[in-house]
Amino acid sequence: MTTPRIQNAATQPDITAAIQHLYKQVYAGGVPRQTLELVHLRASQINGCSACVDAGGVSGAKAGIGTDKLLAVAAWYEHPAFDDAERAALALTEAATRLADRPGAVTDEIWAEASEHYDERQLGALVLMVAVTNFFNRINTTLRVPAGTRWE
Repeated sequence: MTTPRIQNAATQPDITAAIQHLYKQVYAGGVPRQTLELVHLRASQINGCSACVDAGGVSGAKAGIGTDKLLAVAAWYEHPAFDDAERAALALTEAATRLADRPGAVTDEIWAEASEHYDERQLGALVLMVAVTNFFNRINTTLRVPAGTRWE
């Protein structure tokens, strides 16, 4: 296990306040909270951010997502627990998180499928959730923020 580079992530009040404002906008976007938590968890899994995967499991459970479904997020594509709207959100999440994997990662087909289930405001909230999660993943992995850290 590596040593965290910042011992207490909560000691950065200006940064924390800015992030909380972004999350407030995400949660006001009309996307079901459970879907947003699935999006956060999946992006964090892809990026290997242990702090965010841990927090995503806790947040998902608080939002009412069952343990079986939380454990299946990595296999969402073939797992029957996910509905079409969740699949569209998770496909968008994966494409937007894996931008470097291929040019045009967020294809017209992925966007069109998401647009079938979410209006423009909701799509904006989904994209913001993916972006904020990827932002946090990069900060937490760079600073070696350990799993179990809570940002209150």
